[in-house]
Amino acid sequence: MQEISLPPAPAALPPPRRLVLTGFMGAGKTTVGQLLAKRLHWRFQDVDAHIEAATGNTISQLFETHGEPWFRELEHQTIRELLNTNSVVLALGGGAIEDGRTRELLLTNPTTRLIHLEVSLETVLRRCNGTEAIRPILRDREGLESRYQRRLPLYRQSHLNVPACEVSPAGVVDAIYAALTE
Repeated sequence: MQEISLPPAPAALPPPRRLVLTGFMGAGKTTVGQLLAKRLHWRFQDVDAHIEAATGNTISQLFETHGEPWFRELEHQTIRELLNTNSVVLALGGGAIEDGRTRELLLTNPTTRLIHLEVSLETVLRRCNGTEAIRPILRDREGLESRYQRRLPLYRQSHLNVPACEVSPAGVVDAIYAALTE
């Protein structure tokens, strides 16, 4: 099993008031987020679900209608708004980390911990098999691999990197909880 990696800790960070899960599609952000929130007795919020509820459209529809730059702006503003909430576990959409403003917001807030659930591309393909209608990028394997490789170094800038390939969602929650309470 791969080790959990933590970057060097700045001196005396205050306790986290919100945990934000990032990672590629299929990493388990929603499943792990719900379990983690339950364990902490916090609320859980999926950013994509929040956007869909607020707009009445699916993420795919928003991309098709308005384009990616428009969507990333909406996503950034939504994340900024949700970061005003305490005792919450947020699950980001897989591409949110590509927006430099969003990344900076998540990495520099002293009471927010950004947690990367790392999975291999093979795990993504296995877990997402059959969801091509919902996730059209899965049909373009070359584009998918390129997107994965582009995002991986950005995900790894997180405060905490947790391997999530060969571990159950409950095991991932245990690893996060242990790392946060050390």
